[in-house]
Amino acid sequence: MKSIFRWCGAGTTVLALLAGSTACGTSGHTSVEGKHTLVIGVKADQPGLGLRENGVFTGFDIDVARYVAAKLGATKVEFVGLTSADREEFLQKRKVDLVVATYSITPLRKTKVGFAGPYYVAHQDTLVRSDENRIKGLRDLEGRKLCAAKGSNSSLRVTEEREVKAVPVAAASYSQCIDKLISREVDAVSTDDVILAGFASSRAGAVKLVNAPFTDEKMGIGLNKDDISGCEAVNRALTAMYQDGSAGRALQAWFGKAGLKITTTVPQFEGCN
Repeated sequence: MKSIFRWCGAGTTVLALLAGSTACGTSGHTSVEGKHTLVIGVKADQPGLGLRENGVFTGFDIDVARYVAAKLGATKVEFVGLTSADREEFLQKRKVDLVVATYSITPLRKTKVGFAGPYYVAHQDTLVRSDENRIKGLRDLEGRKLCAAKGSNSSLRVTEEREVKAVPVAAASYSQCIDKLISREVDAVSTDDVILAGFASSRAGAVKLVNAPFTDEKMGIGLNKDDISGCEAVNRALTAMYQDGSAGRALQAWFGKAGLKITTTVPQFEGCN
């Protein structure tokens, strides 16, 4: 299927899924299923997952979003770049229809928004500078400066859930965390391995993955909490994406060279209730 990108206002990109689709904007349809235009929130600064360059979004999350949108019957998709801290607000205020942005499914988040999927189960790991040889696992973060990206739970899984007394250093996003790591303002960045692998590939020689995973992170597709039929339709689309091999090909294309152990079977879904 041919993809055509064009600008549709600051900070957004529109993907025309069918030839002849030119208008921007969304309809008043309440469910994501069968909606003519879907507005999808994605990351814009995460290599391999959601990265915007010259107005074009690329990455595994983008591939998932495109596939799901087509299966839902959308003829146009508008991608909106957002941060981790934006995700619940954008869904609750209906600024976006879906969020496909390395969005881990948690009990607290499920009280605020709905989730389809997960579309992938990642594992939390740690990224350090290439010349760092003392951090080989989670416990080695004790007393070290750990980047804490706004809106993400990853640093809390280290300091609260695992009770490792690392020193949190705030950052606006994971791309800023990587900058702080390279400039030696922090000693480590810990989050989903697929996020870290993307940055490791884009900053080759400067940073490295510790390869000591310690959690399962269910990456879900966020949507409005009351859209049960839409959630079920997204799950059907995700099932098809794995069964026809599209998910496996996308995972291999984006992460195959990073040395990650990639899972290409359909993840166990959370359910839409």
